[in-house]
Amino acid sequence: MTATTTAPSAAPEHPRPAVRPPSGRLRAWATRAPLLPALIFMIVVTQLPFVATLVISFFDWNALYPDARSFTGFANYGDVLSDPALRKSVWTTILLTVGVVLASLVLGLALALLLDRRFKGRGVVRTLMIAPFLVVPVAAALLWKHVLYNPEYGLLNGLLHYVGGPQPDWISNTPLLAVEASLVWQWTPFMMLILLAGLQSRDQQQIEAARVDGAGDWQIFVHLTLPHLRRYLELGALLGSIYIVQNFDAVFTITSGGLGTANLPYTVYQSFYQAHENGLASAAGVLVVIGSIIIATFALRVVSSLFREEVGRA
Repeated sequence: MTATTTAPSAAPEHPRPAVRPPSGRLRAWATRAPLLPALIFMIVVTQLPFVATLVISFFDWNALYPDARSFTGFANYGDVLSDPALRKSVWTTILLTVGVVLASLVLGLALALLLDRRFKGRGVVRTLMIAPFLVVPVAAALLWKHVLYNPEYGLLNGLLHYVGGPQPDWISNTPLLAVEASLVWQWTPFMMLILLAGLQSRDQQQIEAARVDGAGDWQIFVHLTLPHLRRYLELGALLGSIYIVQNFDAVFTITSGGLGTANLPYTVYQSFYQAHENGLASAAGVLVVIGSIIIATFALRVVSSLFREEVGRA
């Protein structure tokens, strides 16, 4: 008889547990984790001071009498809305914003149409046209105040003297217009950039088809270019309004808020640093922020609609 040997049976293998892929929430947190330090820094720098300003706005708080502060609720907001000087500053802010934004848009559109054409040295000209927007606002205001507006050695009066014209004191005679001109000079390049981007995103085949059908330059501009630029015009107007509503540099530097040029930010400055009314100034500042947020909301909607249009074309 032959002995048969049987191989020992292999031990049953236990199935390995399947590795679960990370959930969508974990992937989202892993993607956003590098942004958390910047987000925390932004909250500390911007939101905490705003919360402190909001709390102070509910108090009757004069810096000269810190122990006499008391909670007044919405009384400071009522004073802001009923104060004649503050109401006048609101009207001045509206006039300043509307004038600067409209003039900047018109000039920016004209420059964008010129720079959209092909010519030698176009890149250099574009760079030079952007330069005013890169100047520090205080430096730009000082430039206009002393180099251009000065009645004795200013450039404007120098040119008028050369042709035998009058020698006006620009800041004293037209104070609000003097502030607006400096802001228009600085913000026209910004509007030009936005509108130039809109012009370069036009459908060239549609324009060529219109030319083949006999349409002239004016007809193409009115019926094709302007409707296409509507979103870009809205975006430029909204972004410009956000800045001009909060502008302080030009008013403070050129006129020091005098001669009827005190806008709402300058009035807040007067209430805080000169009258030492912390509560009243904080309430006015909160109202400025609320107005800016309202304008910024419309701006974000315009930006999102532009992105959707570009994605739809792609």
